[in-house]
Amino acid sequence: MFLARDFIVTTEGLVFAVTLSGLEEGRIVACLRYVPEADGLRKVDTAEAEEILHRHPHYRYRSPCRDAVLQAVPVDRVRRHLQPRRRLRELLASDRDDPLIRRLRKIVALLAEQGLNVGRLGITGSLLVGAHTPRSDLDLVCYGTRTFDQVREAVRRLTAEGRLADLSEELWHTTWRRRGCALDFPTWLWHERRKHTKGAIDGTKFDLILVEEKTVADDPRPWRKEGRKTLRATVIDASAAFATPARYRLDHPQIREALCFTATYVGQARRGETVEIAGQVEVSPDGERRVIVGASREAPGEYIRVIGARGDAHV
Repeated sequence: MFLARDFIVTTEGLVFAVTLSGLEEGRIVACLRYVPEADGLRKVDTAEAEEILHRHPHYRYRSPCRDAVLQAVPVDRVRRHLQPRRRLRELLASDRDDPLIRRLRKIVALLAEQGLNVGRLGITGSLLVGAHTPRSDLDLVCYGTRTFDQVREAVRRLTAEGRLADLSEELWHTTWRRRGCALDFPTWLWHERRKHTKGAIDGTKFDLILVEEKTVADDPRPWRKEGRKTLRATVIDASAAFATPARYRLDHPQIREALCFTATYVGQARRGETVEIAGQVEVSPDGERRVIVGASREAPGEYIRVIGARGDAHV
């Protein structure tokens, strides 16, 4: 099974990151992240990826249920399937004396000391594909909500004890700039700090990412784009706030759900909080409406922002 945060290598050597678990019409929804060059893999941004894929139209796919053209890989064009959990086991068992791998081993050992089942963890990103540098981040995958919540709590404890570190001001700013976030830095930072999904070990930033191993079937109805909208609503269910995509059930007269496809706004709001959401409204054939945040990785002009409730909301 292809899960979010896996990577796949195509017959041409293009490297895609899986963005949605499962298949859609025999295709893996994924985004192009690395291209092969003489000296190894080179990372590409969204704009360059789109330009490259114009020369490979078989990796562009119009999704009938999303009313959008997606990057997606036909299963028969997959040459290699790279899986975070398997890769973590390989790195932990290897004797490579690499600074980033040493830090990975250290954080996994700290989590094991806290009673975590490290068999429920994986490593994605540059370490998964073998394109890391000493300046790369550690992207830790946690399989299942229970594991994810346990790791977040362990990170909170270890940070309070000084065994892990909060991000430096420089690392926070670097992360914010890299995301191309529509929120200003203080607002973005307020939301990020309370998620407990980021930290540092020996100066290297790490991220915690939830991946559910049970795929949720897509709504088969053909949703049609209706246009951009900014709305305010109360979150009545945030149980899938860290999922892929993140889901927020809303108390709103027209729009009952927000789906978020960009990591920037995953885990952004909690049940009972009032949020302001800017995104694309979609309507189903029977008139149901939802708002989509993150039609692209950078999601320009789209956001989720807490504006009230729970006494600590950012206004």
